[in-house]
Amino acid sequence: MIDGGTRVLGIETSCDETAAAVLRGPRDVLSSVVSSQVDLHARYGGVVPEIAGRAHVELAVPVVAEAIVAAGLRDGEIDAVAATVGPGLIGSLLVGVGTAKALALTWGVPFVGVNHLEAHLYAASLESPEVEPPMVTLLVSGGHTMLVSMEAHGRYQVMGSTVDDAAGEAFDKVARYLGLGYPGGPLIDRLATEGDRDAIAFPRAMRHDGLDFSFSGLKTSVVNYVRKHPDVSLPDVAASFQEAVVDILVAKTRAAADQAGVDTLCLGGGVAANSRLREAFLAACEADGRRGYVPSMAMCTDNAAMVAAAGWWRLHLDGPSPLDIGANPSLRL
Repeated sequence: MIDGGTRVLGIETSCDETAAAVLRGPRDVLSSVVSSQVDLHARYGGVVPEIAGRAHVELAVPVVAEAIVAAGLRDGEIDAVAATVGPGLIGSLLVGVGTAKALALTWGVPFVGVNHLEAHLYAASLESPEVEPPMVTLLVSGGHTMLVSMEAHGRYQVMGSTVDDAAGEAFDKVARYLGLGYPGGPLIDRLATEGDRDAIAFPRAMRHDGLDFSFSGLKTSVVNYVRKHPDVSLPDVAASFQEAVVDILVAKTRAAADQAGVDTLCLGGGVAANSRLREAFLAACEADGRRGYVPSMAMCTDNAAMVAAAGWWRLHLDGPSPLDIGANPSLRL
């Protein structure tokens, strides 16, 4: 019987963060531990799947143990184990799924497979208990950019998604071209504070064309502009590029809210940590008379608290997942 006191251990290993968290009920975060691999991958300019998988093998058990101790619990006081089963890097996913199944079998508790994208939809509600569906979430990360209408817990509709590069991917590629390093999003965000976001009129592709996104052309425009103007101010380039991305994201989120007829909007995903996006998103919500919610920085990046929250709801709605469920790197929402 799952209830508000059910304690769920969440495990997240979809990419390059090894994370574990314990929740009591769908929102009460007892602990959240994240071990980042950024330093391991920075020298390569991106995540190396083999390195990520090996790091998860080394870190999974210690991170889980730390999360349980930080929650003030013992092994036998966990009521269910949830883990990300996809999408993500197959080698990384398998480590988390295998660890979660082993723990569930050892403790004799249910195992719940969680969609990583669904987990991001719960990030804002972990810190704002009043967040409830119906709502629209702008889920924006290195691998995904989509608008999701949550009609009720467990019921979603993807209203729009990227047709090429995700927003976070565009940030990384532009940062790499500008010689800023990896990860690109935080570096561009920081550099943009020194520039003029109106200095360069970069294009806003598909701004008034449905709810899908396209950032590949914008990335190419930045490259072409810098090639033609080698002495251009890099802070101005960063600020103008970032403003173009944010402008598109916010405009389409407002359109999605109008179409869905909702008054609650949320941000989710790693790019939700971008300072300009957070500012523009909340300003648009206030101007439209809507309630806007942005997760804390800790809840924007991949973490296991959101996995445990999604796992609690999945267990509540559907019951345990079969133990023969596998990792699916291409899992869709």
